Amino acid sequence: MTSEINEVKIVTYQPKYQQAFKELNEEWITTFFKMEEKDYKVLDHPEEYIINKGGHIVFALLNDEPVGTCALMQSSDSPLVYELAKMAVSPKAQGKKIGFLIGKALVDIAKESNADTIFLETNSVLTPAINLYEKLGFQHVPLSDSPYERCDVKMELKLI
Repeated sequence: MTSEINEVKIVTYQPKYQQAFKELNEEWITTFFKMEEKDYKVLDHPEEYIINKGGHIVFALLNDEPVGTCALMQSSDSPLVYELAKMAVSPKAQGKKIGFLIGKALVDIAKESNADTIFLETNSVLTPAINLYEKLGFQHVPLSDSPYERCDVKMELKLI
């Protein structure tokens, strides 16, 4: 009898993962919605729109293959506020708690950065994602103007 060990490793962004960041997110977004202009900008240029602006991106590697990703995009610096954005998990890796692992890794990074708040925007049809965010401690708040047509839910996590 043989057993396969599927070890999930969380790693931070490196340029070699840029294509995986784009592909994982495109696959996720187009499954439920349509790609919007802001999606293309951020996914085509994550260093310019996320990393170089004080943000972070993590990846879940399963047997060294990127199967999940998520970003913290800095929204303001005083107080320090991040947006949790671009979370995507490959269908072949769903059910392995990868979304929780990458979400928790980014919450930990935000805490280490002394962030005040993390917010996210999502859609009410994504019940499993909303349940995940609630497990991470996010609470529902009123939705303000969103740059995305698809967003009808806003949640935030107060860290201070």
